[in-house]
Amino acid sequence: MKNFKLTRYAPTPSGFLHLGNVYSFVVTYHLAKKHQAKVLLRIDDLDKERIKNRYIQDIFDTLDFLELPYDLGPKNLKDFTSNFSQNKRMEQYTKGLEILKKSQLLFACDCSRKKVEKMHPKGYYTGFCRNRKLPFDQNEISWRLKANMHQDISFKDLNEGHIVGKLPGILTDFVVRKKDGLPAYQFTSMVDDLHFGVDLIVRGKDLFGSTLAQVYLSEHLAPNTFAQNTFYHHYLLQDPKNQKLSKSAGASSIQFMRKSGKKKEDIYKMIGEWLGVKEPIKSLEEFGRYI
Repeated sequence: MKNFKLTRYAPTPSGFLHLGNVYSFVVTYHLAKKHQAKVLLRIDDLDKERIKNRYIQDIFDTLDFLELPYDLGPKNLKDFTSNFSQNKRMEQYTKGLEILKKSQLLFACDCSRKKVEKMHPKGYYTGFCRNRKLPFDQNEISWRLKANMHQDISFKDLNEGHIVGKLPGILTDFVVRKKDGLPAYQFTSMVDDLHFGVDLIVRGKDLFGSTLAQVYLSEHLAPNTFAQNTFYHHYLLQDPKNQKLSKSAGASSIQFMRKSGKKKEDIYKMIGEWLGVKEPIKSLEEFGRYI
């Protein structure tokens, strides 16, 4: 069995954490334990429109309430803001984006989300701005990657071994720098995992395309080891109606359940039931039998 150095919890504080987020943490914890890896708490906080301090605080409250341990990263909101915020790594993001731009791998785009959705029945980007040669420093401009949608992208999966795939249509010429001037998720997530030395990346199956996009991105930057990382894509936790959980669904938020009098044992039991596990699960450690 291969051992790893570091994996991570990587929540985005755009809402209160729900059962699906906790399930991802539980999977990450047990894989780290199984493969002798440490766990980093890595919080993505560059979405200025949606990120709130109360949501960041909720991450610490939830981990503490459920006694979900981690080895590295911020210990509280103040520590995060002072030492671990993505704003502290802005120089790294800027350097990486400049490398892509100088390599002529980017183009400027002024398309709105609504415009993109109107141009394609599935909301895929059609390449409308690829040849318009808009200036990169124009207001309300995003930077998109000239992505080769036919290129094979390969990575190592913890269970499946060597995986080869292509970028999905929804990630056609995906954005690496948003209209507000801040780097976009696919870019920052990849840079952050490199920065911290993460070598086991655990995420939901809904982010399989993100894995392909980030490996693709890494291969167009300065030499790095991102494509050599190992990935694990877990099943998504769904409610009894087989609906994917979202941060807008307050009833599944840990904060709501905690304030309603639920204990950590109740939370773990509920996750087990939604997974279809027959035997009641009442602790973090008991999940180890099913991961």
